[in-house]
Amino acid sequence: MRRHAPATERNRDPIAAVLAEELPARGHVLEIASGSGEHCAFFAGRFPGLVWQPSDPDADALASIADWCAGLANVRAPLEIDAATGAFPAADAILCVNMVHISPWEATLGLIAGAGAALAPGAPLILYGPYRREGVETAPSNEQFELWLKDRDSRFGLRFVEAVTAAAVPHGLSLERLVEMPANNLMLVYRRA
Repeated sequence: MRRHAPATERNRDPIAAVLAEELPARGHVLEIASGSGEHCAFFAGRFPGLVWQPSDPDADALASIADWCAGLANVRAPLEIDAATGAFPAADAILCVNMVHISPWEATLGLIAGAGAALAPGAPLILYGPYRREGVETAPSNEQFELWLKDRDSRFGLRFVEAVTAAAVPHGLSLERLVEMPANNLMLVYRRA
């Protein structure tokens, strides 16, 4: 049942360092597209004052999440959530790691709409993954990765930060912080107005 994503062990500490600066000390964190569940299990241990709500639309992923998070008192049972629907429970923060580029644009639009509705004023939507930026050259490794993604599904691909930010504005979310991360990834911190 338990899946393993090798990138998790490489990126979890740098992600946690940014989360330590952006997450509230107490409250509920909704993780959209939790995948294997490894990040949720790790972050739950790193931030014991927060209650973590993992989610994913895939039944096998939900089983893996449940396995990784079994016995963790501050992790709720995973929810079946398709980001494209934008139907999320209320949360004090929303985290989404490595989904935006490996899903159709409609999933990102749903994620943003759902976050706008689920978050209280001042609460963060935190995104992690590879992105493009206007006027900034993309790393060759990201160019190759995008070709691989589009070969899998033409609807996938690296999104422009500017496009994500423009989609966020009507939902009361503004880009507060962009953090350059290892392996040519970014963390984008949006804040609910």
